[in-house]
Amino acid sequence: MTEIIESLVRAHEKKLREYVSLLSSYGGKIRLTGPSDPEILWNEHILDCLHSVSSLPPSGNVLDVGSGGGLPGLVWALCRPDLQVTLLDSVRKKCGALGEMASALDLKNVRIVCARCEEHAVKEREAYRFAAARAVAAAYVLVEYLAPFVAVSGRMLAFKGPLYAEEIKPMEGKWSKLGLSAPEIHSYTTGEKERYLLLWKKEAHLHSRFPRKTGVAEKIKWWR
Repeated sequence: MTEIIESLVRAHEKKLREYVSLLSSYGGKIRLTGPSDPEILWNEHILDCLHSVSSLPPSGNVLDVGSGGGLPGLVWALCRPDLQVTLLDSVRKKCGALGEMASALDLKNVRIVCARCEEHAVKEREAYRFAAARAVAAAYVLVEYLAPFVAVSGRMLAFKGPLYAEEIKPMEGKWSKLGLSAPEIHSYTTGEKERYLLLWKKEAHLHSRFPRKTGVAEKIKWWR
């Protein structure tokens, strides 16, 4: 682990382990994550999410899109109680589990929204300083999901594996259509896995045609 991750673990391990225990307890009841073994959850999920904490803004509202079991949003809320963290998911059972875990962890800085991201972006357009998603969709879909939520000068983040370059290549030179900079790429390892954080800055207001209707992002690429 890097020095930054080690420092976060030292400061927050008790609460993070409590969160792992809660995640594990859902097991076969609701599919919040792939594995339910506590050590796998810790090594493959918690430590992975901790790599994003240093990218969070100094203050304000942040958003985890497609939160699932709260990864990375609940990790952010535990490590950064000064931030207001919104967890967005469209599956009602998952939203219920997120509420139960946030309550059990006594997190006062968490809000759960159960809605499709395209629909919710209409209500909270450019309302966040930071938005991210982990294991949600291909990069071209993900940036369209996130961009409507982020205010100008805010940032958005995607967790990706080694194939990220193939995913973003068709979008090179087109980022301004979503008001974005080209992404910064930060590499790291979790266990033996090679991982990447892709970070975009919102440089201009998004065109009024975004967000598009639910399901369109997967069918028609935003730069066409």
